[in-house]
Amino acid sequence: MNINQCQPTSDRGYITIADHGLIGNLRTAALVSIDGSIESYCIPNFDSPSVFARILDKDKGGHFSIAPIVPFTTKQNYLPSSNVLQTKFSPSQPSSATARPLLTWLIRRVEVIRGSFPLRVECAPAFNYARSSHTTQLIPDTSVPAPFQPSACSPHMKALFVSPEAGLSLDLRYIAESALENIAEPAVELQLLDLTNKGHLGMSVFCDLELKEGQAVTFVLRTPPDVELPAHVQPSPETARRLGVSYDKLVMGASTLRPPEDPMLTKRLLHELAETTNQYWNAWIRRSTYQGSWREAVNRSALALKLLIYEPTGAIVASPTFSLPEYIGGTRNWDYRASWIRDSSFTLYALIRLGFTHEANAYMDFIFERLRLKNADGSLNIMYTIHGEKEFPEEELTHLDGHKGSKPVRIGNGAIDHIQLDIYGELYVMFIDVDYNAIALQYGRPLGYDTWVAVREIVDYVIAHCHEPDLSICNREVRNKNRHFTYSKVMMWVAIDRGLRLADKRSLPCPKRMEWFAARDALYEEIMQKAWNPEKKFFGQSYEDIDPRFVSYGHATRLFLDALGSQVVKHAEADLVTPERGGLTSNGLVYRYDVSKTDDGVGGEEGTFCLCTLWCIEALARAGEYDKTMLAKAIAMFEDFLQYTNHLGLCTEEISDAGEGLGNAVQGFTHVTLISAAYNLSRMQDKFKI
Repeated sequence: MNINQCQPTSDRGYITIADHGLIGNLRTAALVSIDGSIESYCIPNFDSPSVFARILDKDKGGHFSIAPIVPFTTKQNYLPSSNVLQTKFSPSQPSSATARPLLTWLIRRVEVIRGSFPLRVECAPAFNYARSSHTTQLIPDTSVPAPFQPSACSPHMKALFVSPEAGLSLDLRYIAESALENIAEPAVELQLLDLTNKGHLGMSVFCDLELKEGQAVTFVLRTPPDVELPAHVQPSPETARRLGVSYDKLVMGASTLRPPEDPMLTKRLLHELAETTNQYWNAWIRRSTYQGSWREAVNRSALALKLLIYEPTGAIVASPTFSLPEYIGGTRNWDYRASWIRDSSFTLYALIRLGFTHEANAYMDFIFERLRLKNADGSLNIMYTIHGEKEFPEEELTHLDGHKGSKPVRIGNGAIDHIQLDIYGELYVMFIDVDYNAIALQYGRPLGYDTWVAVREIVDYVIAHCHEPDLSICNREVRNKNRHFTYSKVMMWVAIDRGLRLADKRSLPCPKRMEWFAARDALYEEIMQKAWNPEKKFFGQSYEDIDPRFVSYGHATRLFLDALGSQVVKHAEADLVTPERGGLTSNGLVYRYDVSKTDDGVGGEEGTFCLCTLWCIEALARAGEYDKTMLAKAIAMFEDFLQYTNHLGLCTEEISDAGEGLGNAVQGFTHVTLISAAYNLSRMQDKFKI
C-alpha cells in the first residue's frame, strides 16, 4: 500500500498515469486517482463518450473528486481478493466501489475513522468527451425516504445533469449517516460550482464537509432510469411534453411505485450493495486454481482482466482507457477500448489456465460469431468493437490538451482495417496450448462441426496469404508500409500447425491435410532462411530488415522455436544488452524495437514495453531448458518487473526510463503475460526444484 503526500491546490495538475486504481461493473470502468478523483469514466459502456476525462485535460476534461482541503497523506488499496477500491486520507477513509451489475451506479463512500477532517467534494461532468453542453439543477430527491429528509422547508436535494446533445443524463445523490449514537449525521449541502472559466460547458456541483469520527456520506452517481418528476410539479400532458417522456411514464414516476432499477436510496441498500459487491469479487477469485509462486500478483492480474470483460457480449477490451501517451509529450496516444483478437485470445488462454471457464465460453461465443461473419475475402478484422462491429472510426479531439500536453488526443482506432496476419496464429493458441493440449476445448464449450469448418477456412486463408506482407503485432499503429514481419510469419506457421494438431486431437475431418503439412514446413524453412541474422545471432524484425531485432517473440519462441535451443539462447542473449550496445534492454526492461532504427510512420519516442519484457522473461525461462543461468536470470527479471507495477499491483502499457508508467492503463495484454510468465516460471521452478 503506497503512501503519498498531497497538498490541496485550486489549480490541481495532472496525476501520474500509474497513480490510479481501476473499478468497473463489467460494462464500463473508471480510473480513480490516488488523491480521490474519478479521472476517466465513459458511460454507459467502455467505448461510450467520456463524462470524466480529467486525466486527458486537467481543466475541462471533467471529474468527480472527494479530497481533503488541508494537507493530507493518502493510501490506496483494494479490499482483499476484490476489485472494491479503498482510498484512505489520513485520518479519514474515503473509498470507491462499484455496485452489482444490476444497478450500474458509481458509489463513493467517505468516512472519518479518527478525529475530524475537512473535505471537498466536486462533481464536474463533461459530456461527450467534453464536447457537449449540459444543464445542472439542484432538485428535491424523491428517491430518498422521508426519515432522511431534513425537513419540509429544507428537502433532501440531489444534482441533476442533463445533456440533450449527448443524449445522457446523470444525477448525484447521497445518504449521510453516523455510526455512533452520540454523533449526529453530518450536514450535506450541494451547491452549484462554476468552472466555465476552465472550459466546462455547464455548471458543476460541490459540497464542503467537516466530518467527525463515526460520520459518513455515501454519494451515488448514476444514469437515472427516467426523468424524475420534482416533488413540487404535478403530472400533466404539458409537463410530459416538456420533459420528453410519455404522460403515463410521468405519472408512474411521480407515484410511490418505483421500478426495480430505481429503488429507494437507503443506508441499508447501500450497505448491502457494498457487501454483495465485495462478496462477488471474493467468490470470483476463489475459483482460481493457480497454486504457483507469485500468487498475489497473479490474482490481482486476474481481477484486473475481469474488469476488462464486457459482459453483455463476452468481448474483452484491450484497455478501458484511451489516448494516454506512450511518451510524455509524444504523439503515440491510442484508443484501446476495442476487442483485439490477439489480446483477447491470450486473455482467454490465461483465464482458462486459472480455471475461469465461464469467461472463456462467453468469449468463444463472441469470436465464433465473428468467424461465421468473416469478411468477403475470408479474412477477420484484427479487432472488433465490444458489440462485434467492424467500424471504430478514429478521430482527434483537438479541444483536449492531452495528458501533460501529449497530443493529439484520439478516440477510435484507424488500425481496425489493418492487415495484421499474426492474429490467426494467436486465435489458434486459444485452442491448442504450447504443450499441445486442447485447453480451450477441454475446459470450454465443445467445437461443433459448423465452427470447425469456419476454423478450417481460416487455415486455408492463412496458407493463401502467408507469403504476403502485413503490419504485424507491435506495429499496431504503423501507418507507412507493409513488410514481411517475422512475428507474423511465425504466427501464421502457428495457425497452420495448430490447425493440424486440432484436427488430430479431435479426429476432425481435414481434406487438405497434406497441403497443410507442406505449407507449414515450407513456411518454417522460409523463416529460418530469411529472418535469422547469422552474424548477430538473432531473428530480425522483418525479412526486409534483419538488423533491427525481432523482440515480440514470447509466444512465438515457445510455439515455434522449441527445437532450436541454441537459437533461443543466442537471441535472448542478444536482447539483454542496452540499446547503445545493440540490444533492447534498459534497467531490466525491454523495448519492443529501437525507434531510432525503425521507421514506423508515427515518429516520436516511447518507453520500454511491459509486454515485451514479460515475453523476454518467458523466453529466458524456456531457454533455461538448455542453460540454467537463463532461468535464474528470468526469475530475477520477473521479480524486478513486479516492482514497476503501481501501488495496487496494476500494470500500464509501458515504463519510462525513470520508472514512470506510460500508455493506456490498465493494459490487459500486460496482465495476461504476467500471468503466463508466473505460470511458466513456477512450472520451471518445480521441474528443476528451484
